[in-house]
Amino acid sequence: MKKFDKERVLLAVAAPLLALVAAFLLTALVLAATGKAPFNAFGIMFDHGIKADSQVYILNKATTYYLAGLAVAVGFRMNLFNIGVDGQYRLGAFFAAVVGGALELPGLVQIPLIILVAMLVGAMWASIAGLLKVYRGVSEVISTIMLNSLSSILISYLLVDGRLAVLDKDTNIVATEPLPSSSHFFTIPAGGDLDPIWGFIVVAALAGAGFWFLLGRTRFGFDLRAVGRSESAAQASGVDVKRMVLTSMLLSGAMAGLIGMPTLLNDTHQFTSDFPAGIGFTGIAIALLGRNNPVGIALAALLWGFLERGANRLEFEGYDKEIVGVMQGVIVLCVVIAYELVRRYGLKRQQQRVGAELAAQARKSDKGDKDKKEVAV
Repeated sequence: MKKFDKERVLLAVAAPLLALVAAFLLTALVLAATGKAPFNAFGIMFDHGIKADSQVYILNKATTYYLAGLAVAVGFRMNLFNIGVDGQYRLGAFFAAVVGGALELPGLVQIPLIILVAMLVGAMWASIAGLLKVYRGVSEVISTIMLNSLSSILISYLLVDGRLAVLDKDTNIVATEPLPSSSHFFTIPAGGDLDPIWGFIVVAALAGAGFWFLLGRTRFGFDLRAVGRSESAAQASGVDVKRMVLTSMLLSGAMAGLIGMPTLLNDTHQFTSDFPAGIGFTGIAIALLGRNNPVGIALAALLWGFLERGANRLEFEGYDKEIVGVMQGVIVLCVVIAYELVRRYGLKRQQQRVGAELAAQARKSDKGDKDKKEVAV
């Protein structure tokens, strides 16, 4: 049985907590510098965030953000920076909406088919960057950023009346064909007049459990982490590094395909030009804050949803809505700094423990030699 390392757990918790405290302090300084009362702003956000309707909003938002964080974390575990999650998820959601709107099958067939299409499209789009990295040595950062732009261009070209979209003459909105009622995902009643909780939160939880099991309890996950630590060492131990890189990009892209499903299946039921964008980049911040751990990512996603909900209220109270964007940016910056400080402290503590153990062994060895000499005499 693996021994519980209390100090390691404390260090793991210390980094995000240190980052959050530093971020709130810096944001308070920014608010104070602009003549605003910082603690009043935080109080408004907290009071608004704990209301019942706000909790439903936060859970629904966090469902999408959680999936985005998982998609990014798959690559991060292997030192791959999949910056193209945004393009992968939007393209996946678009083609899933097109397929779903063109068919009218029983829900037990239609919904899994829509989800599968989204995941396949996301994986195929991510595989382009994977193939370029494996066979041409192209940085995945550059290729995925360029693929984001290409996905936007492709969607703009196809989302036109007469191609893969239709024009609603009443609203003058161009969108894909609406999904039939059989494609609507179930919702969880929140009681009273509150909006329901999106049922896709269950799928998100299952995705998190699958992420934990695959990367933490399988040989594939071990090989993936080994390649992330040292490609040369992993290759020397028999791991096919190229295959792992390509597989990781495919998994990250498939997970990215799920990001748009809560919005598509639980909310809009069609893809329009104003379908949420930028969530992939939010996923990067959430994965960083959650330390690529499914539980940490869930907490980070809830925090992001809470901050966005608070921003809506601050605007009505005379505060600039953008202050929450500043807070989110400062959190990301503080996370990077805090993790590095904690990492260095942990490395120093580890070196001290190793030194103490070696010194103890040396003293024990010297004592043994001394006892042997005394016996000999």
